[in-house]
Amino acid sequence: MNTPLADRLRPEKLSEVVGQKHILGENKILSSIVESGNIPNMIFYGPSGTGKTTVANIIAKASNRTLYKLNATTASVADVKNICADADSLMSQSGVLLYLDEIQNFNKKQQQSLLEYIENGKITLIASTTENPYFYIYNAILSRSVVFEFKAVSPEDIATALKRGIKIVQKDFKEKIKVLKPAMDYIAEKANGDVRRALNFLELIITHTPPKDDEIIIDLDRAEGIVSQKAFRYDKKGDSQYDVMSALQKSIRGSDPDGAIHYLGRLIAAEDLQSACRRLMVIAAEDIGLAYPMAIPIVKACVDSALMLGLPEARIPLADAAILLATAPKSNSAYMALAKALYDIENTDTGEIPRQLQNMKYDGVGDTKKGQNYLYPHDYPNHYVKQQYLPDKIKNKKYYEYGDNKTEQAAKEYWKKIKSE
Repeated sequence: MNTPLADRLRPEKLSEVVGQKHILGENKILSSIVESGNIPNMIFYGPSGTGKTTVANIIAKASNRTLYKLNATTASVADVKNICADADSLMSQSGVLLYLDEIQNFNKKQQQSLLEYIENGKITLIASTTENPYFYIYNAILSRSVVFEFKAVSPEDIATALKRGIKIVQKDFKEKIKVLKPAMDYIAEKANGDVRRALNFLELIITHTPPKDDEIIIDLDRAEGIVSQKAFRYDKKGDSQYDVMSALQKSIRGSDPDGAIHYLGRLIAAEDLQSACRRLMVIAAEDIGLAYPMAIPIVKACVDSALMLGLPEARIPLADAAILLATAPKSNSAYMALAKALYDIENTDTGEIPRQLQNMKYDGVGDTKKGQNYLYPHDYPNHYVKQQYLPDKIKNKKYYEYGDNKTEQAAKEYWKKIKSE
């Protein structure tokens, strides 16, 4: 009974794994690989509690290979070398399968050290990560591996695991255990796609529920009383953090205030005040921009208030900012104009700054052009005079295109009139 329920219930066959039907269902790619016995190097990518370690165990058993497990947070290259030394022993005649958990914690040099053993066939690598492998794993390893994404398990599939868990736990109790459906659904929902967490919740609730008339009855009130807060996935400086910030910006860009508030709420719940403030300031300039220029100082005021107040009160001005941005007119005209200019600067020869725009310089004896010849716009009607500003090589280039919003169209009409006079 001291062994956690999640470990006691760990599946021994692929058919017992809940969820992941997109890769483990009938005739799906990972199932077919395991059945063939020809196991390639693989990377399992996905949230915790979705079956990555379990599937690695099943693959090792099905392929009759010796399984070694390392966690990259504590392991070193020396540990890998020791395992590879065993690959030549009689104990490992069928091959060695190395399961390296949290591979993103290996730096580039450590990951490179794996290549020698992968390429000479001494080990078959199954690496797991909760982060996007295309950002965190060395390209040479990616190119030699098959990547499988493990997805958060649905509440319905988690409920299946919970029912099996009840049967296992029942062996430890003389009292009859009954988990009512509303309580079951509540536990499955609160686990947020993590089977291990759901089973831990179940075990905790059962253990701390006193029996009555030779029965342990778990109803919704009991489940809510012990498991009161839903866990959600958020890892500062990890993949999930960037997913939340991306979703916040895309919701605001899409003018959806409900989505904006939801994802801002995730940042607030994670107490990641800095990320929320920074992202809202970026959005004000990038996505609202010149369509409503006052959004930038208003959001800056909200951010300053939030940082001064701290949590929990900081959420109030940040909510104001998020809804203001989501419901404001949108324009990325300035953002796109700068992107075009930067592309030319970084990829082409744009030429010298025109003489009239340069800082005042001495005209040497050999100079063919004398004088600055700069026209000071404030000396002319409407503070405008036509002159060349871009370098000669790109003098006809157009970077900025007026947005189709009211503010920029008004500016367009104003300058069309002034420049035509």
